[in-house]
Amino acid sequence: MSTTPDTRTTLNLPDTAFPMRGDLPKREPGWIAQWQQQGRYEGLRAARQGAPKFVLHDGPPYANGAIHIGHAVNKVLKDMVVKSRQLAGFDAAYIPGWDCHGLPIENAIEKQFGRNLSRDDMQAKSRAYATEQIAIQRAGFERLGVLGDWNHRYATMDPKNEATQIRVFKRVMQRGFVYRGLKPVYWCFDCGSSLAEFEIEYADKQSDTLDVAFPCAEPAKLAAAFGLGSLDFEVSAVIWTTTAWTLPANQALNLGPQIPYALVKTSQGGFVVAQARVDDCLKRWGLEGDVIATCLGQALDGVRFEHPLARTHEGYRRTAPVYLADYATDTDGTGLVHSAPAYGLDDFFSCMAHGMRHDEILNPVQGNGVYAADLPLFGGLHIWKAVPVILDVLKGAGRLLNTTRITHSYPHCWRHKTPVIYRAASQWFVRMDAAGPGTEGVFASEAPAESLRELALKAIDATAFYPENGRTRLRDMIANRPDWCISRQRAWGVPLPLFLHKETGELHPNTLALLDRAADVVEAGGVEAWSRLSSTDVLGAEGEQYTKCTDILEVWFDSGSTFEHVLKGSHAGAAHAEGPEADLYLEGHDQHRGWFHSALLLGAALHGRAPYKGLLTHGFTVDGQGKKMSKSLGNTLAPQVVADKMGAEIIRLWVASTDYSGDLAIDDKILARVVDGYRRIRNTLRFLLANVSDFNPATDAVPADLLFEADRYALARASSLQDEIRAHYDVYEFHPVVAKLQVYCSEDLGAFYLDVLKDRLYTTAPKSLARRSAQTALWQITHAMLRWMAPFLSFTAEEAWPLFAQAGQPGVEGSGRSVFEEAFWTFVGADAALTPKWERLLALRAEVNKALEALRGQGGIGASLQAELTLTLPADDLALARSLGEDLKFVFIVSKVTLIAGEAVGIAVAASQAPKCERCWHYRDDVGRNPAHPGLCGRCDDNLHGAGETRAFA
Repeated sequence: MSTTPDTRTTLNLPDTAFPMRGDLPKREPGWIAQWQQQGRYEGLRAARQGAPKFVLHDGPPYANGAIHIGHAVNKVLKDMVVKSRQLAGFDAAYIPGWDCHGLPIENAIEKQFGRNLSRDDMQAKSRAYATEQIAIQRAGFERLGVLGDWNHRYATMDPKNEATQIRVFKRVMQRGFVYRGLKPVYWCFDCGSSLAEFEIEYADKQSDTLDVAFPCAEPAKLAAAFGLGSLDFEVSAVIWTTTAWTLPANQALNLGPQIPYALVKTSQGGFVVAQARVDDCLKRWGLEGDVIATCLGQALDGVRFEHPLARTHEGYRRTAPVYLADYATDTDGTGLVHSAPAYGLDDFFSCMAHGMRHDEILNPVQGNGVYAADLPLFGGLHIWKAVPVILDVLKGAGRLLNTTRITHSYPHCWRHKTPVIYRAASQWFVRMDAAGPGTEGVFASEAPAESLRELALKAIDATAFYPENGRTRLRDMIANRPDWCISRQRAWGVPLPLFLHKETGELHPNTLALLDRAADVVEAGGVEAWSRLSSTDVLGAEGEQYTKCTDILEVWFDSGSTFEHVLKGSHAGAAHAEGPEADLYLEGHDQHRGWFHSALLLGAALHGRAPYKGLLTHGFTVDGQGKKMSKSLGNTLAPQVVADKMGAEIIRLWVASTDYSGDLAIDDKILARVVDGYRRIRNTLRFLLANVSDFNPATDAVPADLLFEADRYALARASSLQDEIRAHYDVYEFHPVVAKLQVYCSEDLGAFYLDVLKDRLYTTAPKSLARRSAQTALWQITHAMLRWMAPFLSFTAEEAWPLFAQAGQPGVEGSGRSVFEEAFWTFVGADAALTPKWERLLALRAEVNKALEALRGQGGIGASLQAELTLTLPADDLALARSLGEDLKFVFIVSKVTLIAGEAVGIAVAASQAPKCERCWHYRDDVGRNPAHPGLCGRCDDNLHGAGETRAFA
């Protein structure tokens, strides 16, 4: 507003120390330091002492490497949840945690120090490395404005937590869910260890397909099965496979019992394949032939066939019997499946069901992927390099009918992105279904009636999911997953402190007591203390008869059990008194197969329920074109770089404004739009702060019954918006909050209420009822808005708070050191009954603005105050307009309004011919009424030198 210096000094111009520019990159670190020095987090706990608790249990990020943008998404989302719950009146603690054991850290140590470290050295260096990584990541998370109990974080490598994991294992064993067995498990050669189901991802892999002939070793039985008297030509069963490397370990053939099989005679001999596959097979092999007999698979049960290399090397002079199996189908291949029980679950169970002993299973592939040296023809070769050699040998033996290279989906290691195999190994498992054989059952004194699968599925039904589609995903995974392999062959992790008899393989009869002792040792000295003890150190002379297990618990057991040793142990004060359940677990949607999954299984195993009441999942970060972020593509954005350039507040606002249920796109253009949105919110907040800078609520607040009608409506609109915002926060929806706040700032406030208020705020007497009524409403709206934005614009809300809150004033709401010590605002004077009336007035105002803009476009007026308005209105609208009296012109921001009764709405605008007041800029006939102040209109003269103008509505 431009005016003469003398007149300008008479206006109540806004003033605030809250700067227009946030200068976030420079100022944010200072605020973080201030929060730390003032004990901001501890203050929040004190402010909510005795309040109902809300527990978001932190899924521990892995302590390896600086934080990336995915970390930022996850931690900011958690921070927003906790802060919004805090503002809702809950004692919402946040205990950050870290996952510290396992292979990635071992790999980092091996890269730095080599592969020949002793177990003690590996453990010591791993602990030191993890400690360093926690410090680096903690600084990154704090830089994002995340408030938490950073000085009392948890880590899976804390000795008490390591000890509790052993006690959890003991409890799972007592509940009858633990057993040891030889079974094919996913095996990663790079890890040198078994993998759990949820450490597997699928990716394309090129493989060679093989049609391989197994000559019949019992032609008379085969002829009888097909109803033939005899066979005068050699017949072979033909299998189709994509895993050539498993053929040296073949021990059986599987056929479907109800599938029709054909005996096909060709110029190259006879072949047995599924009847439905005959034409495709002959075409693939380049042969012609005739079907001379058929039979169901069950007729071939027990017929033996030679290994395809039996006549090539004496080491393969063995036979493969036919076992009937439902998993053999005639939809592809040949309808026959070759069975290597060491390298496939179906094969394994089929062979076990037909009486094969564990010690009869052939398992030539070693943990590093290399065949044992004594394997005939292929010993010492890595299995992937052995494939072309196997093909050549089969071809030379005349057993390879066809080979083709294909690309197909294949399991890969989640960490190394390399192909894995199934490999039989003695491992420790958590069983999903009813207890089977195993001596471990003697320790199961508290076995529940229901299986772990049944308990977990019931727990899923009792869990809330955000978004809801996560329920189906987790349910399907639990319904179909095999037993959980929980042992790993590594050094850095929580030990499986078990002792096996050297001759019988049985567990020590005092296993449960030994687990207690191991937990005590670990609690006192960490996993390193147990690792240094030998069998005789623990068992005395008896130790000579026992082998000490050197396996560790896999890291999903570590993180999955954190609810037990954090919420009930190291940080029990943050948990609900009635049990270990957290209100919420929040992670990326990949954790349906990871942390959510393992925590669910352990919660169900220990307590018969999930350790969480709700699961929230978010998507992954992608670039602006939707491409996955990777260093090789050069499309990554480090949160540290963004914070240094734009401020961490912009990262927070980006996370909050993005629908996290899908992928979160980010690039420089997207962030530039976020910056624009931030500026709009900040400028609105600055206007609010500036216009209440001289308002003392203890002495200046206007009682609710004296508030102007426009103010009561504005409060009702803000109250209604707050109800919507709180409803979104209650179900952890943030992007609608940001969207509605931005609309509120630009439309409800900027385009209407604040626009209308400027005249009343600037031109009426400083302490007049008109101005104080407006300030009373603005003061409440500012309180509310700071709380609405605080969960995501935490730096900005905290920056504004001390400039706004009336600290030290007894009985005045909003006097704490932090906005987060407050609760969502309680509005006084909001009148929802006015909403229909004012919404209609706003609709009329929108039409008036169109007419004003049209006249302005024609050059007829400049500012809208130059216009005079004639409104023709039907009866209802006319009554609404007349109810505001002379204040109506302030709603339309024109100098004069004339109302006329009519059948329909009519709007006429014209330029005023009256002089312009140099102070309020209204065009009025009474400008110059007071000769002493010739440039002022009558109401400005009254406001400055008289009793003040009379206003009551707007």
